[in-house]
Amino acid sequence: MNFFKGLFGKENNIETEEGIWKTLDSEEQLKAIIKQSFEKPVAIFKHSTRCSISTMAMNRIDRSWDIPQDVVDLYYLDLIAYRPVSNKIAQLLEVQHESPQIILVKDGKAIYHTSHSDISTEGVKGYV
Repeated sequence: MNFFKGLFGKENNIETEEGIWKTLDSEEQLKAIIKQSFEKPVAIFKHSTRCSISTMAMNRIDRSWDIPQDVVDLYYLDLIAYRPVSNKIAQLLEVQHESPQIILVKDGKAIYHTSHSDISTEGVKGYV
C-alpha cells in the first residue's frame, strides 16, 4: 500500500492502491462537503493516527473500496491533527464522535455511520 507516499506526495489527495482519498482539514471545507452532498453522497472517514484499530479499519477500506468516485467521494480526516473539524462533524451532522468512524452524508444529513470493526465498504454500499 502506498498510503504514506500519497499522504506526503500529493496535496489534498491520499493515493491508495484502490483509489483516491480526498483530505479534509478545515471547517470551511467540511461545510462545502456537506453542501456537495446534495449533488452526490460523500463519505468521511475519521482516522486516529495513534490507534491500531483505526489503522486496521483504514486498511480494510483501502483494500475493499470499489465505489466509483462519480457515485461517492471519500474523504479522510486525521482527527488528531484536526480535532476541531472532528468536533464540528459531530455538531453539524448530529453524530456522536467515535474513532475510527465512517459517516455517509447525503442531502446534508448523515444517513449512515458506524465505527471500529463495523467499518466496511459493504456497509456504505447498503446506503448508496
